[in-house]
Amino acid sequence: MNPAPSTLLAPTEVRQVLPAMRVLLGAFAVLTALATGSLFVLAETTEETFAWTIQPPLTAAFLGAGYAAGFVLVVLSMRVRRWADVRVPVLTIFGFVVLTLVATLAHIEKLHFDDDFSALGSLSKGAAWFWLAVYVVLPLAMLVLLVLQERAPGGDPPARHPVPRVLRVALGVESAVLLAGGAALYAVPTTATTLWPWALTPFTARVTAAWLLAFGLATALAAFAGDLHRLRTATIAYTLFGVLVLAAVLRFLGTVDWGRPVAWLFLGMTVAVVLTGAAGWRAAPAGPDRD
Repeated sequence: MNPAPSTLLAPTEVRQVLPAMRVLLGAFAVLTALATGSLFVLAETTEETFAWTIQPPLTAAFLGAGYAAGFVLVVLSMRVRRWADVRVPVLTIFGFVVLTLVATLAHIEKLHFDDDFSALGSLSKGAAWFWLAVYVVLPLAMLVLLVLQERAPGGDPPARHPVPRVLRVALGVESAVLLAGGAALYAVPTTATTLWPWALTPFTARVTAAWLLAFGLATALAAFAGDLHRLRTATIAYTLFGVLVLAAVLRFLGTVDWGRPVAWLFLGMTVAVVLTGAAGWRAAPAGPDRD
C-alpha cells in the first residue's frame, strides 16, 4: 500500500530552521555565556572586565540575568527543527539586539575605548570594541536571516496545544507592564528615578529597558501565539530570568530602596514572572516535534 499523500508531503510542508540560523544561534550562545560571566558572576568588576562601567553592581547582575536567560533560550532553540517553534525566541533576541545597538550608539562615549578611560587595562578596552562590533554585526545578520527564514519553503504546522485562558490573561498583563515600563525607560531614561527601585544611569536605563521590551514582546507573542509546545523554550528562559533577578536582588539587597512602593511592585512583578513562566513550562508538552 502506498503512503498517504499527507505523509509524503509533511517533511516539505513544515518550514525547517535554516542551517545559517543555527550557526547564528550558536554564535549568540557563546556571546551570552561571556556576558553572563562578566555581568552576573563578576558584577562588582565591570570597570576592569566589561565594555563599560556599570554601577551599582545590582544593575550589572540584572543585565547578566537577562543574558543568562538568553543563553538558555538559544541553546534550547538550537535543538529544535521547526521554525515555528523557534520564531518567538529569535524575535525576542532580535528585538533586544536592535534596541541595545541604538542605546550603545546614543551613549558610545561611555564605552571604555573613549579617551577618558585611557588608564584602564587592555581587557576592558578590548571588551568595549568587541561589544560595539557584535552589536553592529548581529542585528544586520539577524535581519537578513529572518527574511530568508520566513521565505524558506514550507509553512507552520497547525496549533495543537492552546494556551489556557488564565495563563493567557496573566501573560498579557505582564506583557503590558513590561512594554509600558520598558518604553518609558528607553525613551526617557530619567524616568528611572520614579519607575525603578535603584539608581540607573541613562545608558544602563536604556539597556535595562531593552531587556524589558524584549521579554515584553516575548510574553505578548506567548499570550497570542496559541500553541504551548512552541512556547516551551521561551517559558523556561522566562522562568530562569525571574529566578536570577530574585537572586541578584538578594545578593545586593541593600541597593534596593525598600522604602519606596516601586520596590515592592518590582518584587511582585518578578515573582509573577517566575510563577507564570513556571506554569507555562509545566503546561507545555515536552518531547520533540513530530512534524
